[in-house]
Amino acid sequence: MDVQIDGSLFPVLRIALQPGERLVAETGELSWKSPNVTLTTSTAGAGNSGFLGSISRMVAGGGLFMTEYRAEGAPGIVAFAAKIPGHITGHQLDGSRAYLVHRHGFIAGTEGVRLDLAFQRKLGAGLFGGEGFVLQRISGYGQFWTELGGEIIAHDLAPGEQIDVHPGHVGMFEESVQFDITMLPGIRNKLFGGDGLFLARLTGPGRIWLQTLTLSNLAGALGPYLGATEAKGAVEGTLLGSLVRKAFD
Repeated sequence: MDVQIDGSLFPVLRIALQPGERLVAETGELSWKSPNVTLTTSTAGAGNSGFLGSISRMVAGGGLFMTEYRAEGAPGIVAFAAKIPGHITGHQLDGSRAYLVHRHGFIAGTEGVRLDLAFQRKLGAGLFGGEGFVLQRISGYGQFWTELGGEIIAHDLAPGEQIDVHPGHVGMFEESVQFDITMLPGIRNKLFGGDGLFLARLTGPGRIWLQTLTLSNLAGALGPYLGATEAKGAVEGTLLGSLVRKAFD
């Protein structure tokens, strides 16, 4: 299996499969492939055990189905293009450690990689459009690839070292890192704080990968360029959602 990541702002992951080699990815991730690469879609895949495993994966932000790619008779290529400006990175699993990644971060993995729900919590500040904060757990053996938004800032936390991060900037971290959600103190921060009500507190030891571009910030930047009807509806929905959420926080 030969892997190449091309591009800068919108990178593309290209994986050359030898005959018989298999790759598993979220359904809908494919950008292009060789004709001799076959696709098999099922609720199994990514190491999950049957239908219950697929339900867990769906709750974690992935799809109910996974797609397996296999080269038949000759080498073939499978390509996955980034969906937002950012970076694609590859990682190796040897069974000794696991990683937690944000809900849309997983692209694909080799046979032996397992994808599960790791953490789910509803946040009342509207940081994620009402979807809540969800992390996927990636474990097992083999290689996997992730997509993070903007630039990637990697940092090794020492034992007991802590950092407070806006949840949207949490890209990925080793499972040895402790993860907690903290609320900004003070009623003034809750009502008028422009940075949201919640922060993710990461405690070492372990490596973390922070992303500089969040989906909510990207949507906000594109908002002024939407058509009048779309923009009006988006603003009304955001204001109504904020008022409802603040009433229950």
